[in-house]
Amino acid sequence: MILTVTLNAALDITYRVPRLRPHATNRITEVSERPGGKGLNVARVLAALGHRTVATGFVGGGTGEALRALLAETAVTDALVPVGGATRRTIAVADTATGDTTQLNEPGPVVTPAEWDTFLGTYRELLGEAQAVALCGSLPPGVPVDVYARLTRAARSAGVPVLLDTSGEPLRRGLAARPDLAKPNADELAALTGSTEPLRAARDARRRGAHAVAASLGPAGILAVTAGGAWQAAPPRRIAGNPTGAGDSAVAGLLSGLVEELSWPDRLTRAVALSAATVRAPAAGEFDTATYEELLPRVVVTDHPTAA
Repeated sequence: MILTVTLNAALDITYRVPRLRPHATNRITEVSERPGGKGLNVARVLAALGHRTVATGFVGGGTGEALRALLAETAVTDALVPVGGATRRTIAVADTATGDTTQLNEPGPVVTPAEWDTFLGTYRELLGEAQAVALCGSLPPGVPVDVYARLTRAARSAGVPVLLDTSGEPLRRGLAARPDLAKPNADELAALTGSTEPLRAARDARRRGAHAVAASLGPAGILAVTAGGAWQAAPPRRIAGNPTGAGDSAVAGLLSGLVEELSWPDRLTRAVALSAATVRAPAAGEFDTATYEELLPRVVVTDHPTAA
């Protein structure tokens, strides 16, 4: 079983408009709702790949009820912990003329100490049967900033590999707990290290504690720096569409590859193909199967053997 943690889950709402016009009335042509937050997106992709997946984190209020109802329609097992506050909403406005997306994210519910203790008990219990765990996304109000470091140490004590996908201070502190893999994007990596050169920044991030770092570079693919070497994988062509959730699909590719004991080049190939195929999908947490199957044998992997 693969466990995903989404402390700041969301009800993802996507509006499609013919052309987004600021300061004007925009008529929506299509509305879709999905269970969201980075870890839930990862869980849905993992389940689509055939992995038994359990999702935990916090959920509450009317939006939380709607999220759980939608999650029940998927193959993901719901182990979310109820809270008194309401689950946040994220609003994506997709401009079908340009392909651009505007994102609006609410902050999330305040988590009380008692609710946090309940979650910790659930998390430790689930670790007992997990093959790997993904710790993903932002933190809701009331959760300590070093939470991912705590959860990483708990997983490592249980012998469970950890993938960390967050940003800012939670990422910095989480790295010090030595996760098996950190997966920042280029901006998050630059903010962490002060370097805009991806290879140098990834090496710096790895020195801060992560056993391996896989950095999402947008259309340029993914760069991984590990103890055994470094590789960059890129799609054979630029894929047009909505990039929301592409990084989450990359996490699913990397985590499934870890569980299946694939080589690093094969993990990166899968992650890049899934990420690109998500750009062609209607919403985060999904990928276009035809695009994925087309790209999988065509992803280009470059070896940087002296970079680790």
